[in-house]
Amino acid sequence: MDVFHVTDQQGKKVTDSKTIDYIEKALGPKGHITDVLNAWPGKRVGVHSVGDHTAIELIGKDRPGLLSEISAVLANLHFNVIAAEVWTHNRRIACVVYVNDNTACQPVEDKTRLSTMEEQLKNILRGCEDDEKVGHTSFSMGFTHVDRRLHQMLFADRDYEGGGLANEVDHFPPCFQPKITIERCEEKGYSVVSVRCKDRAKLMFDIVCTLTDMQYVVFHATISSDGPYASQEYFIRHMDGCTLDTEGEKERVIKCIDAAIRRRVSEGLRLELCAKDRVGLLSEVTRILRENGLSVTRAGVTTIGEQAMNIFYVRDSSENPVDIKTIEALRKEIGHTMMFNVKKVPTNSAEAPETKGWAKTSFFFGNLLERFLA
Repeated sequence: MDVFHVTDQQGKKVTDSKTIDYIEKALGPKGHITDVLNAWPGKRVGVHSVGDHTAIELIGKDRPGLLSEISAVLANLHFNVIAAEVWTHNRRIACVVYVNDNTACQPVEDKTRLSTMEEQLKNILRGCEDDEKVGHTSFSMGFTHVDRRLHQMLFADRDYEGGGLANEVDHFPPCFQPKITIERCEEKGYSVVSVRCKDRAKLMFDIVCTLTDMQYVVFHATISSDGPYASQEYFIRHMDGCTLDTEGEKERVIKCIDAAIRRRVSEGLRLELCAKDRVGLLSEVTRILRENGLSVTRAGVTTIGEQAMNIFYVRDSSENPVDIKTIEALRKEIGHTMMFNVKKVPTNSAEAPETKGWAKTSFFFGNLLERFLA
């Protein structure tokens, strides 16, 4: 029997049924796991219909203005973006965009429009000519939790192999650098993965998703937090029952977990925008950001009723701090048509809850994945 002691970000007991259902579905249905691992051998545009919208999945080489170009294609084809999630890591970009037909507010079923969209997006994602990963177009292999899907896409794209790129900015101060070790538990026949890093929301989710997608089973785990730090231990075996015996296997797992921890990390400015939803809104906003020399490192777009809520994490395209004059120019250009708020993102932030005043906490779980993926 597995026992969880969890709280919300205010430290209160979680009792809301919707939240509990959300947790139960977070790791996705078992039937989708092995399919998606082989579904992204490079850059790809995937499309499938879910409910009253069409989901578009894209992955490729990141560059300044890429999100603006993607948004422009969707706007020109009269697709209305109702939600989106965008992550960047190691100069790769992955995004899941939900759109519907502007005229009917239904999934886009016109095969000609879909084919045109796929071809145009594929051309955009080709990027630089020296990029060895060739553009492809195919349909997605099912639907799962969006954050997990982004992890799967970047993992299959091997973003974890991009560490140490020239001019790549490391957003982790030395004291918060993830420390990951793997040892063997001879007595029980497990490999023990130990992780210590800055605590934040969804840290365990990110690590467990990655271990699952690497075909490892988590039998037991110890999760604890002490002030701003998190310490986590996972007792794992491969799905075939083997432990991690070679240095190559251990190095790969360490790289993948490190990448999973870093994908959510943002630094710089958080821009919050609220406006009446309409076709082309995302294209307009991202165009203005591009024209003011800003690159989007993460983005989240949601639609509530007739209101679009957009959150962008941005930095200067030249990796310098964003100039206050740039922010004032943004306010003048878009502040009169939508609500606009700017927040400075703390160093190494993943929008974690405040840990001040928290006691040291911990809990244990076993056979987690078998329970959720059965």
